[in-house]
Amino acid sequence: MTTIVLSGGSDLVDELSHCRTRPLADLALQAEDVARTCRSMAERFHRGGKLVVFGNGGPSTDAQHVAVEFVHPVIVGKRALPALSLTSDVATLTGIANRCGYTETFAQQIRCLTEPADIVMGLSADGQCRNVLRGLEVAKELGLLTVALVGGSGGAISASRAADHLLAVRSADPLVVKEVHVTMYHLLWELVHVFLERPDMG
Repeated sequence: MTTIVLSGGSDLVDELSHCRTRPLADLALQAEDVARTCRSMAERFHRGGKLVVFGNGGPSTDAQHVAVEFVHPVIVGKRALPALSLTSDVATLTGIANRCGYTETFAQQIRCLTEPADIVMGLSADGQCRNVLRGLEVAKELGLLTVALVGGSGGAISASRAADHLLAVRSADPLVVKEVHVTMYHLLWELVHVFLERPDMG
């Protein structure tokens, strides 16, 4: 068995680990914002609403991950909640993009598939995705609860005020942002259930 020792390897591991611990520590400082987001989401679920999630590229698969977490909880005994990802139907996505332009891919689905009690969640690693922003804008116009998970400075999505609740990962590294987003939406899932189990939600 051959052991390979990389010069300076431990320093690199330390650096890569540190660039992840800072955004996670910052997430802890957003605890009140996370709790308010979850309370608002729980209220919508209690009214019969569903969660609609969307994003581009890597966040498109995160959207699918979020949806399945709510619909098919991995923790036995937790209540299944209605959720769907707008990134799963290739025919719909490409059809809308071809006819209306890529910016409308999520907005058009939101117009057709949502009800007033629903929640929409847009994911964007840099906050600059135009179709995610457009989806949030249309959802807000329709009176839906809007949640955005972004990174960096929050970009155009943060500046737009289209999100009722905006949670940001303060990192310029898109890989770190995506990793912390996973932690964020797992927290949202857990705390939504905590609020739904409260007597005042009955």
